[in-house]
Order: sequence, then C-alpha cells, then structure tokens
Amino acid sequence: MESPRGRRQKRRKTFFLPLGTSDGSYKPRQRAGHARSRQTGICQVLKRPESATNTVKTITGRLKNARTNPSPKIECWIPEKNPSNTGLVILPGGGYGGLAEHEGKGYAEYFCRAGIACFVVSYRLGTQGFRHPAMLEDALSAICAVRSAAHDFSVNPGRVGIMGSSAGGHLAAHTLVAWGQYESDVPLRPDFGILCYPVIVSQGPHAHRGSIINLAGNDASPELLEDLSHEKHVTSRTPPCFIWHTWEDSGVPVENSLIFASALKKHGIPFELHIYQKGGHGMGLNAPFNWGAECLRWMSGITGHKTA
Repeated sequence: MESPRGRRQKRRKTFFLPLGTSDGSYKPRQRAGHARSRQTGICQVLKRPESATNTVKTITGRLKNARTNPSPKIECWIPEKNPSNTGLVILPGGGYGGLAEHEGKGYAEYFCRAGIACFVVSYRLGTQGFRHPAMLEDALSAICAVRSAAHDFSVNPGRVGIMGSSAGGHLAAHTLVAWGQYESDVPLRPDFGILCYPVIVSQGPHAHRGSIINLAGNDASPELLEDLSHEKHVTSRTPPCFIWHTWEDSGVPVENSLIFASALKKHGIPFELHIYQKGGHGMGLNAPFNWGAECLRWMSGITGHKTA
C-alpha cells in the first residue's frame, strides 16, 4: 500500500502556472488542472522515488532581456507547513567552478525543517565554459520561476529571499544589486538576502581570485571587474541582509563582508552582521556556532516567520 507521504509527494508531470505578484498579498489556492501555457512559470516535474523528501523540478522563468538563455535546474524542498509562506532561493558556493552540496542541499534540509520552502539552484559554472552574465541570469531566472510558481509551493511571492555562500554569496549579492537590470513579468527584486562568508570584491588584496577568474575569465576588463565588485552598486533599493563570516577565514577574507555591510549602512539598508572569531572557510552548518538559529530569528523580523 502506498504511504501517506508517497501520496503527498505525487505531482502531475507537466503544468503551467499563472504569474504571481510581489505586493505582499497572498491567498493560497487549491491546485487545479492544467491551465493554458503562459510565457513564464513553465514547470516540468521529475518525480523522485517515494522515499525522497524533495521534488526535483525544472522550472523556467523567463527574463525578457536575457542574453544567455538561462534555464537552471532547481531542486525544491517544500515543507508540509510553512507558517509565513516564505521561499528561499539557495545558491551553493564552489568558486564558480563547482556546487558545494552542503551549501545547497544541506541548507535546504535545515531551513525546510524550520518550515521554509527552499529552492536550490544549479547555476552555470566557469569550469563548464560559461562566463558572466550566465550565472547572474540563472539566479534571476530562478527568482522569476519561484515567484511565477509561488502559489503551487504555498509561497507568498512577496516573501522570496536569496541565499548564497562564498562564490554563491557573490552571486546572491549580485542579484541584490543588479536585479533592476533585467525585465520580467514578475518582480525580480529579492525580498531579503542571506550571505554566508561571501565573496564581494573583485579586485585588490581581499578578492578571491579563483572565483573571479571562473566568473569573468583571465582577461576581464577593468569595467567588468568594477561591475563585479558589489559594494560599489548598493543603492537605497538593495534588500535587507543577514551576513556572517569568521575572522579566521583565510579563503575569503572577512573584509568582504565588512565592506558590503559598510555599503549597506551608507545607503540606509537594514542588515545584521555576525563576525565569529573561530572557523575557516566553507563551514556551512558545520560551524562551531549556531548561526542558523540567529538567521531564523532575523528572518522572523523580515517575514514574520515562526519555526514550524
């Protein structure tokens, strides 16, 4: 006999979703049959075995002025209860050369247990032959797709945040400062950002050279490097942020987070910054301190989220 969990995980093979809004209003709707095709929010469900705790979907969110044909794979962890209807788009780290599972799936499992819908993005990489803006367009396409499919995931399209670690933090920060460069039928501005030991600067002694080379190549122009230094592009429209780093981080110096926080302060953007003394780079949830609980507490003030 099929288990209740197995029944809950069943999805129709292909469906088309109406566009969401980002005005803060949200009314869950009952799932219906197939709707007519729209230009955004096309979702194809690739069902995993019944024992799986997540559903793998290929979700296409269309950016009207994209240059690189973005269509990232998104893995979805959807909790049974999401009290605040919050969604979190997660960008794993890996120096733009790989995707660290503990900074993708590991985060998704943690935040899903807390009652948050999580969407892990497999964005394109420099080691696959891609360069900027492919990665940025993948990340923004994921935001577009999640907002377009928000009702299907019981997510409020006005409570969709972005999270990234290391190079994934650089990409998340890029969406925070560059969302206005693209057009879509749904808003692209993240409602909040979570940056874990992020790469921020692209030049100078605090830059992570390997990440920047994978992102922009060895011969990036000064203008492009300027564009990829995110502290220089913070504005009054940049979303609020939770940032953490360690003083001992020798892979991506703590100055990256300090510099970005300073830019947020200059423009009056609310943020919470945690600098821990102990710990190297890339710890994720294996850190010797409970940054996850601090992040959830901060999120409750942004989204009203209460742990499920």
